[in-house]
Amino acid sequence: MPLIPEEPQIHESVPGPRATPAAGRTAPTPRPVPGPGPRPAPPRGAPAASARPGKPGPSRGPATAPPPQRTAPKSSAPGAAAAAEAQLQLIPAPADGAVDAADEAVDLLLDSGRAPHEVLVLTTGDRHPWAAHELSFGEASYWAQHDAADDVFYADADAERAKGRPVVVVAVNGGSDETVAKALPAAMARAGALLIVCGDPQRINALIGAAA
Repeated sequence: MPLIPEEPQIHESVPGPRATPAAGRTAPTPRPVPGPGPRPAPPRGAPAASARPGKPGPSRGPATAPPPQRTAPKSSAPGAAAAAEAQLQLIPAPADGAVDAADEAVDLLLDSGRAPHEVLVLTTGDRHPWAAHELSFGEASYWAQHDAADDVFYADADAERAKGRPVVVVAVNGGSDETVAKALPAAMARAGALLIVCGDPQRINALIGAAA
């Protein structure tokens, strides 16, 4: 269903570093999440956006709560028992915008109350800028941050050392069909509760169906 712009309305609170609007003033309409439709503003008392110091890239404004997820279909493939318990959410994005979509999904997850250490971000093409930056200091330092498990971690989709987390976000930002076809079920097996895939929906659905 195409996105329908939301009508301006007064919001009691919006997560993020924004002051609460004074009585009688109309608050700006929150950004809709990329996906099938507009999302409602979070309820009163929603936690503020979590800061992630040291991550390169532009800062992002306040965002709405993540969209509803759909349950991943059951499969006879290896790891299907674990995958069936996780939910699957697809965020449409072109290959060159998949990393940005993944970053926005992470922001929304943190805004909605997910702890940073619960999130793993994987890329099928070029490394995420954060991963490339940290790897410039050496693999030992990079993987030490992974093992510390106290923040969002970014890795290549084929990085076997990356352990599973409650939420896994995959940016399909490149890679061959074979690479992506292997990465998706592997990411699903790593996801304890939710798998978010950012990329071309037609390609992703075809590859998920082929891997099932």
